[in-house]
Amino acid sequence: MVKGNEVSAILKYPLSTEKAVRAIEADNTLVFAVDKSANKSQIKWAIQKEYAVKVLNVRTMIDMKGVKKAYVKLDHSTPAIDVTSKLGLI
Repeated sequence: MVKGNEVSAILKYPLSTEKAVRAIEADNTLVFAVDKSANKSQIKWAIQKEYAVKVLNVRTMIDMKGVKKAYVKLDHSTPAIDVTSKLGLI
């Protein structure tokens, strides 16, 4: 578990792979690499605080390289494409 509630300790960086871009466009989902010890509620809090969006749910996985990825589904009132354009990913 991440100590403290610092956004930078929880969220590492957004992913812009082909699969992540497809999720952004089709499912209104953002994909982030996160700290391995962060739980879903901490990830949800960090996304909501950093980007001022409403999060519906968070799914996590650890890939074969040991990177923990968070798939964050956003509410339909805030399109994920808008958030990624502000980040400069798309």
